[in-house]
Amino acid sequence: MDDLVEEVVGVAGRDLVLLRPRDAEALLSEEEFSRDEFLPYWAELWPSATALARVVGARALRGARTLELGCGLGLVSLAAAAAGGRVTATDWAPDSITLLERNAARNGLKIEGLCVDWSAPEAIVARAPWDLVLASDVLYEARNGVALLPLLPRLIDARGEIWLADPGRREAEPFLERAAEVFTIESRVAKEIRQGAIHRMRLKGSGS
Repeated sequence: MDDLVEEVVGVAGRDLVLLRPRDAEALLSEEEFSRDEFLPYWAELWPSATALARVVGARALRGARTLELGCGLGLVSLAAAAAGGRVTATDWAPDSITLLERNAARNGLKIEGLCVDWSAPEAIVARAPWDLVLASDVLYEARNGVALLPLLPRLIDARGEIWLADPGRREAEPFLERAAEVFTIESRVAKEIRQGAIHRMRLKGSGS
């Protein structure tokens, strides 16, 4: 992973510098795809990540224990750390975590990176409850929603929140319908994802 380019993203009045692969398609591996249909989605900077980073970056997190699921390049985690969160960023791609750590150091931010598969989430469940759980554009495949539905309620308590940014993926509507059985969901449009929204989720009965 040597062919990297630098991209600067403005978040809440601060420029965050990202290293990312020049060509994500060059990271495709037939072996990894045949094993578990793995594709290097992590290597792209998606609009949902930019939208969520800007919302998170404008908040004062004041040391909130913050978890990102499917961090990819880590922009959302960087924004959360810059906003004062104590951030753990996770992805199932080891290369994502390696680059996340480089990007955190490049921006002078402290972030813990963990390689976590949602089918084996013990490393993050054991440290629950989290104050804030973040995820952007993670519903691009039905299997992701299937894994997240039972996982998300295990990550927060009545005081915690989940912020999920989705650009309007086909799988988002059925996921949110199922999630609404457990969570109260408030959805707000963001300019970067006009066909989607940022969904703020809290366990039912936890108040607003």
